[in-house]
Amino acid sequence: MPKIFEGFKNFILRGNALELAVGVVIGAAFNTMIQAIVKDLLTPFIAAIARVPDFSRLSFTINGSKFMYGDFINATISFFLVAVAVYFFVIVPMNALMSKTAKKGQAKPVFKKCPECLSDIPFEAKRCSHCSQIVEK
Repeated sequence: MPKIFEGFKNFILRGNALELAVGVVIGAAFNTMIQAIVKDLLTPFIAAIARVPDFSRLSFTINGSKFMYGDFINATISFFLVAVAVYFFVIVPMNALMSKTAKKGQAKPVFKKCPECLSDIPFEAKRCSHCSQIVEK
């Protein structure tokens, strides 16, 4: 194999490049999923409540210039709905999962620092064994 391809192979097979490639692919799939939630579930729900399914035709004209403020309203609603979807369908479940796993894995601390001499002392100790300083919990 030529030397130039050897360097390219080493570059591609480094961890960072592979992790980035996987992240981009997963990000694209995640974007498709969130857009589908917004387009197929949340936007029709808002349209059913507001009784206006599409704001894109809303506009006004001044001196022959057409201002399509309806497109801006659609983009704003879409942005808001994407943020809501990400928060409630990704962030909230992940926070719940992380808090459950953190509680199981957390152990009570074994040592604490003495405020006077900064030595490690047992967590339940009331007095430092090195400097005899009284230590509060």
